[in-house]
Amino acid sequence: MRPSQPSAAPCTSTADSISLVLHDQGDLAGAETEHRAVLQIRTRTLGTEHPNALTSRNNLALVLHDQGDLAGAETEHRAVLQIRTRTLGTEHPDTLTSRNNLATVLRARGDLAAAETEHRAELEICARVLGAEHPNTLISRNNLALVLQDQGDLDSAEAELRAVLDGRTRVLGPNHPDTLRSANDLEQVQRARRDSEQ
Repeated sequence: MRPSQPSAAPCTSTADSISLVLHDQGDLAGAETEHRAVLQIRTRTLGTEHPNALTSRNNLALVLHDQGDLAGAETEHRAVLQIRTRTLGTEHPDTLTSRNNLATVLRARGDLAAAETEHRAELEICARVLGAEHPNTLISRNNLALVLQDQGDLDSAEAELRAVLDGRTRVLGPNHPDTLRSANDLEQVQRARRDSEQ
């Protein structure tokens, strides 16, 4: 899920904005430097468990992931998830975001069984708490489908992606970027199924 930008003191908020812009521009080294600086300030002034400090740590983990430092990203996501679970509870949106981000790193590391377990657990909570067609629930379902595809379970992946596409079409409209991305993901799974049947 996209890095969040919490309200904060003006100087750290500006630095956080710079970090996010650098990340979006592809300057991952610069983004990492800025995220680490903001995290250090927030940890020192707010404490290690303050929501803004945890957001900074989460955003740093996302940059590490994009840089290919999957072990570092996993370590950060696990730490943030542990703190958010303890302080906010298992059903808080920030906790669910952390769980999704951890599962995404596990998928990238090739630990598909663990990624599936995390995505299924997060999806169950999202569907129950937010509703089956909430955008975050649909993100969770889409991410689960991608893991199923990686595992070679193309039938289940296709079923999940069809449900995501239907939900996004209803909720977001047929031309929303997320809906179009779902249509593309579904097409890729269908192509993989056809290739496997030949």
